[in-house]
Amino acid sequence: MNRKICVITGSRAEYGLLRWIMQGVKNHSDLTLQIIATGMHLSKDFGLTFKEIENDGFQINYKIEMLSSDDSALGIAESMSRGLIGIAKALDKLKPDLVLVLGDRFEIFVSVTAALVAKIPVAHLHGGEVTVGAIDDAFRHGITKMSHLHFVATQEYRNRVIQLGENPNSVFLVGGLGVDSINRLKLLDRKELEKELSIEFSENNLLITFHPATLDESSISSQMQELLNALTDLKDTTLLFTMPNADTGGQAIIKMINKFVSKNSNSHAFTSLGQLNYFSCIAQVDGVIGNSSSGLLEVPSFKKGTINIGDRQKGRLQARSVINCGPNKHSITDAIHSLYSEEFKRNLISTVNPYGEGGASEKIVQIVSTISLEQIVKKTFYDL
Repeated sequence: MNRKICVITGSRAEYGLLRWIMQGVKNHSDLTLQIIATGMHLSKDFGLTFKEIENDGFQINYKIEMLSSDDSALGIAESMSRGLIGIAKALDKLKPDLVLVLGDRFEIFVSVTAALVAKIPVAHLHGGEVTVGAIDDAFRHGITKMSHLHFVATQEYRNRVIQLGENPNSVFLVGGLGVDSINRLKLLDRKELEKELSIEFSENNLLITFHPATLDESSISSQMQELLNALTDLKDTTLLFTMPNADTGGQAIIKMINKFVSKNSNSHAFTSLGQLNYFSCIAQVDGVIGNSSSGLLEVPSFKKGTINIGDRQKGRLQARSVINCGPNKHSITDAIHSLYSEEFKRNLISTVNPYGEGGASEKIVQIVSTISLEQIVKKTFYDL
């Protein structure tokens, strides 16, 4: 019997991780792929990235507008309410056998809420992780409790999902998904990338992605200003900024980046690089700076350094290539000096990515195509 798998995606980063699972589902003779695109994918402010999904050869079944231009706490809550209604209606029409989601954002939280009410089983990817500095941490664990199959990146994360009361038989250790994309993509070389992005690399080059740390007490704008102050002092360095997610405080960061780029000819900002350009950039730069999960999950596979600022990713497993620092100019400047030190560069050669060496996508497709979904929505709490 053909099984309908509905993938719900709300952001460029999460789609990049899901892409090869979606391809595997699409190619599988016993599976039918359904796609709901929502959140940042449909926003001009974030690059209308649903087009990347379509350009990769996928047909989107439903596009659910949900984002408000207001990224205050109230605005986010209003976006969530719109998303819940829209996704519930889409699921009612699609009637999938399984909903598949990744991560910890509010778009995914409301998607899984809609699926739960409709008694549709949910497969959740990258659960069990911890990010102390972001509200996403609570969303992630909430999604775990509303899901029925769990595909995790490390043994530590598997243990944590089980600790949350999930049956060990439903928790599968498959590794990190980012590594799959790195292994499958043919990256652009330096000249190709310069032409594609209309930039010129310098002697030194850095890629910067800074998202709001939504649970930090200090001002998001003040943290961003500290980062920009540290970057201002750099000489002979090309700075490539990617824009933050649609979180509370994100619009303020976007305005600050645009202002900085307008005054510093060595800097460039991109609403959405797309996965090929993004990974190609990582391969060409000296390191990445910011607080994105990619700095921990994917950058170590390139044997490049990551400067991880503040608490947004606090709690995640880290490779030795990650330099942690506080959200202030002095600490960030010290971290940049460490990144360029000869000792650090020597140690990068032996970097091992704790999120594995690839193969997660194939494992997930194989499991969702064969596992029994009968009575799976009736869960009992698994006591340790």
